[in-house]
Amino acid sequence: MAESQQQTIINLYNSGIPPDIIALQLDISQEEVDRVIASAEKSRPTETTTLASFYLDAVVDLDKAIKMAQERVWKALKVESRFDLSTEETQEILSKLAKSKATFVILHIDLVGSTRLSSSLPADRLAAIIQAFTQEMSITIAAYGGYVLKYVGDAILAFFLANDDTYLPCVNAVNCARSMIKIIRDGINPILNQYDYPEISVRVGIDLGENVVVQYGWDTHTVDGKKVRSPHYDILGYTINIATKMTTLAKPDQIVIGQMVYDVLDDRQKSTFHPLRISPEVWNYVSDYSHGIYPLYGTA
Repeated sequence: MAESQQQTIINLYNSGIPPDIIALQLDISQEEVDRVIASAEKSRPTETTTLASFYLDAVVDLDKAIKMAQERVWKALKVESRFDLSTEETQEILSKLAKSKATFVILHIDLVGSTRLSSSLPADRLAAIIQAFTQEMSITIAAYGGYVLKYVGDAILAFFLANDDTYLPCVNAVNCARSMIKIIRDGINPILNQYDYPEISVRVGIDLGENVVVQYGWDTHTVDGKKVRSPHYDILGYTINIATKMTTLAKPDQIVIGQMVYDVLDDRQKSTFHPLRISPEVWNYVSDYSHGIYPLYGTA
């Protein structure tokens, strides 16, 4: 089994995805998945090398991801589903970078149409759809080597650790965004249509930059009946603000990237983006490099 696929398994498992779901997602036996997980548990890495340092678009089976998304959303609407995604691995990664600066690719995905959903659905159905959306997007982020930093209402903030190489994390983040949009269009929305629910769409903002990892208080867990405290880490920086702000400028099902990401992409990837013409009254972030308005690019 290729190293990239082994790390895909580990990343999905650490994000709270059950082994049987991982096996279906990657079209391999559960025995293989269990073997990789067991091996990883014996020798957890101490460095901060992450899955984003591999090219992952060829590893992810998008057709199977769409099919599984349909199954999970259908179950969410018909019966109560279990949502037990974890950000434990995120905290482990950030703990190794505490009180230091690191380069991250920040991805912010925001659900469009939640207001229409909230006005047309009972609270329990709305919660099921939001949870299903959150789960599917989190699974996709993990599959592309990213980590969910936090959930903010109907939005998700994630990161891809760049380390010394920025190309692969940027490409993986962009491909991740494309896959998330396709999963919503071809996986989630057809199920919503069956039940006469409004379709959903998303906006995605992606940027690259240096950020500071800081500790914000403590998380309390109960282990064997005893309360255990662990530090809670977060990312603080200009890139977080820019990625969140640029997301609001995207059209439904559009990806918006900053100049830093655009410059790293290859010519084929660049050809799918075009410069955005935005009024300075709406977008006035100044680039640290050119000292002019920070350029943005969007998909068609």
